[in-house]
Amino acid sequence: MKKTWSSLLVMIFLLHSCVSKKKFDELQERYNTEHANLMDLQEENDSLKNASLQFGTHYKRCKTELENLKKEHQTLQALYNSTEKAYKNLQASYDALTQKSSAALEAQSIKTRELIRELEAKEKRLTEEKQTLEKLRTQLEARSARINRLEALIHEKDVLLNKVKESLSASLNEFKQQGLSVTMKDGKIHISMQNKLLFDSGSWKLRSNGLNAIRKIARILADNPDLEIMIEGHTDNVPYHGNQFIEDNWDLSVKRATTVVREILKNKNIDPKRLIAAGRSKYHPVVPNDTPAHRAQNRRIEVIITPDMQKINRLLNENPQE
Repeated sequence: MKKTWSSLLVMIFLLHSCVSKKKFDELQERYNTEHANLMDLQEENDSLKNASLQFGTHYKRCKTELENLKKEHQTLQALYNSTEKAYKNLQASYDALTQKSSAALEAQSIKTRELIRELEAKEKRLTEEKQTLEKLRTQLEARSARINRLEALIHEKDVLLNKVKESLSASLNEFKQQGLSVTMKDGKIHISMQNKLLFDSGSWKLRSNGLNAIRKIARILADNPDLEIMIEGHTDNVPYHGNQFIEDNWDLSVKRATTVVREILKNKNIDPKRLIAAGRSKYHPVVPNDTPAHRAQNRRIEVIITPDMQKINRLLNENPQE
C-alpha cells in the first residue's frame, strides 16, 4: 500500500511539472476523490477483515456444533434404530400375546360357559332337591302327626286293657282255684277257663259256677263297649264219639264256644257284633296231651278280649300327605 502511494506521488509531481494548473487541479480533485475512495475501501477492507475474522470464528463454532450435532445425530439414530427394533419386537410380542390371549380368552369363555351351564344345572337340581326335601318334610310332619295319634290310641288302648284286666282279675278272683286265669298276651286279654269250671265231660251245657263266671265277664264287657270278644273252644286229643248233634271234637269245641257266646249275649248291653265264636278242636293245646292233668288243661274256653281296632286301622290306612 505504501509503494502505491509513493508511485502515485511521483506521478503527480511529474504531472504537476508538465501540465497546466487547470489540469493539475483536475488531477488534484481526482486524486482527492480517489484518495477518499481509497480510504473508504481501506475502511471497508478493515470491516471485511473483521467480518471475516468473526465469520471464521463463527464458522469454527458452527463446524464444531455441526460435528457435535452429527455425533448426537448418530447417537440418536442408533438409539432410534435400537428403539425401533425394540418396538418391533414388542409389537411382535404384543401380536403374539394378543393372538394367544384371544385363544386363551376364547378357551376361557368356553370353559366359563360350561361352568355356567353346570352351575345352572346344579342350581336346578338344588331347587328340585329343596322341593323334594320340602315335600318329604311335609310328609314327615304328617306321618309324625299320624304316629303321635297312633301312639295316643295305642296308649289309650293299653290303659283301657289294663283297667279291664284289673277289673276282670278282681271280679273273677274267686274262680282261680277252679281253673280260671286272666293274662295279658300280645296286647290282648286272655281269660282261660278250664272245662271243670264250665262243662261236664262231653257236655256243652254250662255249670252253675261257670254261669256265674260268664255273667261277671259279661257285666265288665258291657261297661266297656269299645272291646271286641272272641270265644274259642278247645278240646284235648281224646276223640269225641259223637251223637246226633255232635260229630267230633271240632263240633264240640264250636258248640261250647257258641254256648258261652249266647250266655254273654243275655246281657242286653252287649252288641252281638262285638262277639266271635270259634272252635279250635285239639289243635292248639297249652301243654302236651300226655297226662290226664295236661288234657284237663287243654279242655278249655278262652275269652280273648281286644280293643276296637277300627280307629287304629283307619289311621294306619291313611295315605301320608303328598
